[in-house]
Amino acid sequence: MGRRVVVTGIGLICAVGNSTEKVWESLLAGRSGVGRITHFDAAQFACQIAAEVKDFDPLQFVEKKELKKMGRFIHLALCAADQAMKMSALQVTPENAENIGVHIGSGIGGFDVIEREHSNLLTGGPRKISPFFIPAAIVNLAAGQVSMRFGAKGPNEATATACTTSAHSVGDSFRIIQHGDADAMIAGGAEASITPMGIGGFAAMRALSTRNDDPEKASRPWDTARDGFVVGEGSGILILEELEFARRRGAKILAEIVGYGMSGDAYHMTQPAPGHEGGFRVMRNTLRDAAIQPDQVSYVNAHGTSTPIGDTLEAQAIRNFFGERKVPISSTKSMTGHLLGGAGGLEAGITVLALRDQILPPTINLENQEPETAGMDFVPNHSRKAHVEYALSNSFGFGGTNGALLFKRWTDQ
Repeated sequence: MGRRVVVTGIGLICAVGNSTEKVWESLLAGRSGVGRITHFDAAQFACQIAAEVKDFDPLQFVEKKELKKMGRFIHLALCAADQAMKMSALQVTPENAENIGVHIGSGIGGFDVIEREHSNLLTGGPRKISPFFIPAAIVNLAAGQVSMRFGAKGPNEATATACTTSAHSVGDSFRIIQHGDADAMIAGGAEASITPMGIGGFAAMRALSTRNDDPEKASRPWDTARDGFVVGEGSGILILEELEFARRRGAKILAEIVGYGMSGDAYHMTQPAPGHEGGFRVMRNTLRDAAIQPDQVSYVNAHGTSTPIGDTLEAQAIRNFFGERKVPISSTKSMTGHLLGGAGGLEAGITVLALRDQILPPTINLENQEPETAGMDFVPNHSRKAHVEYALSNSFGFGGTNGALLFKRWTDQ
């Protein structure tokens, strides 16, 4: 099994809040962060709504002269990492720096930078391309910038597995610590794809909600009126530590990570396999890794994007895996939108907070539950107190890549 790994810090920023506790407060209150797009003029787009981070000042985290050297996804990652490190009170010192690593991924990276520099090329020629274009845009520079910010000299990695990215980042960090290659990891993901090409590309696939006149109701997993997902932006970062390393420094432990699973569908570019058998296998593999049984899991934070096909198939996989037991399930994407590569980190943090406070966040906008999911408990519209010992977080991505994380309520035993 390897060394035990615990969570000691969480940093969250998304459409419903710019800090971990504000995000959590908003989710428990059932507030939607979806609104009309303000990052660019979306009047000509079929989808004109998104879950934008609001009132975010990157100058709180980045010096002005460094600002254009980083894409927005890096700004968001630095914000979340700063919060997570402060919560954990982890100090990187010359003595421990080589044993503290960073694993932060992004599904797309600096889309905003790519679009800006392409425009510079078209209007001014190649001499107008910024010398910082590549390091501002490439996926691994969120991890790189965070490692430089804190002086973390251990493993430095980035994953890009579409919407499973940051679940894989957290899970791989768990394995790195278990294996002894680090004592602590700054792990998660970030995404900032609310750009003309980002929205336009997903809209061309007809994957997005076009409920433009009622944006707060647009993301509605498992509701019969759902019509697609809502693009969100933000970052979710966790501080993972080897248990004895955390104990020696007197860290406040939030939860233990006890299982990580992966699977591949090998079926279709964007659609899950029939019955979402890849989702079934990733949950099976995660619980097998933790050596626990399905009846021990008390909550599932679902992938639940609000797409017509995806929601139904994930529900089938969950029902097939847990049987007729009515395990509570919720999709917080109903409030945050879908952070793409940042979703798994955000939702892992939310799952840990549910364990910490013994409260389940709701699935909002669930007015008419689809008949195929009759009898399933999606924690509709209102948060709920509950006793939760083990909680599962699911993530699925284009290309049939699946990841799941299992967390356990922390009791100092």
